Amino acid sequence: MLQMRPGCECCDRDLPPDSPDARICTFECTFCSECADRRLAGHCPNCGGELVQRPRRPAAKLGQYPASTTRVLKPEGCGAPA
Repeated sequence: MLQMRPGCECCDRDLPPDSPDARICTFECTFCSECADRRLAGHCPNCGGELVQRPRRPAAKLGQYPASTTRVLKPEGCGAPA
């Protein structure tokens, strides 16, 4: 099950579970669409994988399967993809 991380690793922008602006790689690294497109050219800076739109969990399932509250942030910012 996806962790549904709550924020962008680059800019710390909030990305709630229903956000259409969340992008993830296969390791669930999470970025906002602006950072993914403009800064990272669609590739994860951690693994080099493709960043795609994160699926949105149905609101009715969030009570039983809540999104993660653990934020991951790169204090040095995001550089070029790996």
